[in-house]
Amino acid sequence: MAAVHRIASDRLTAEIAEAGAELQRLIDAAGRDWLWDGDPAVWAGRAPILFPIVGTLNGDRFRWRGQDYALPRHGFARRRDFRVVERDGDGLILRLESDAATRAVWPFDCTLDMIFTIRAATLTMTARVANRSADPMPASFGFHPALRWPLPDARDKADHVIRFDQPEPAPIRRLDTDGLLDPEPRPTPIEGDTLRLDDRLFADDALIFDRLESRRLVFEGPGAARVTVDFQGMPQLGLWTKPGARYLCIEPWQGYSDPAGFDGEIGDKPGMVTIAPGQSRSFAMAITVG
Repeated sequence: MAAVHRIASDRLTAEIAEAGAELQRLIDAAGRDWLWDGDPAVWAGRAPILFPIVGTLNGDRFRWRGQDYALPRHGFARRRDFRVVERDGDGLILRLESDAATRAVWPFDCTLDMIFTIRAATLTMTARVANRSADPMPASFGFHPALRWPLPDARDKADHVIRFDQPEPAPIRRLDTDGLLDPEPRPTPIEGDTLRLDDRLFADDALIFDRLESRRLVFEGPGAARVTVDFQGMPQLGLWTKPGARYLCIEPWQGYSDPAGFDGEIGDKPGMVTIAPGQSRSFAMAITVG
């Protein structure tokens, strides 16, 4: 079994597994865990990372320079073991390097560093993707942390809200039955800057915000401390739960599922960024509790 590492401040402790570089627990000074427990009877994830794609490819395949490759939903990184590069009391760097297995599904040489740091009551997670190929490399990245809903100290799931730092009047997007981006925008359920949470919002899977103005939000409930999520530089956002489950995934993304009917090369997939040979690109989010 892959090791789990702990980093901490005097106000917050995080446990991170080498398996998938996945956050396992996020515990405040009062001993409250803010992260979903990964109950496999409901959903075994806790905070998987999404790389080198976010979402689903059309037919679970992509094309690069005329050749087809098979790649499952959300890519391969969440299923791989990382190794420790650096560790101290309040920081951890885990690394995944390309190998024969990754190149069979993603024809690039690359390195993914997951950098975790804690300062006071804030955990920052940074993904640094380095392209070691001779060719430009398209890529996406997404975070997928599942926070408890209801939040610690809240009695039940009722009356929880998300407050965005800007009004969000733009339409949202949904997925079709194949997990691809439906071409028809839907009216936003946000009123001004506030989304009132209800399981019924997720009856048709995730809420996808591809025209988001905000780069910060607050998740709060009655009688509970709040969680602030910062995601500067991440242009898309997904919100998701299984109706009836006791978590809410707040997912800053760079990229999203293929639009329905997309059949272009991976570099033309909407939401991808291109990393030049020998260069790197970073993606980050921060979670502040209390």
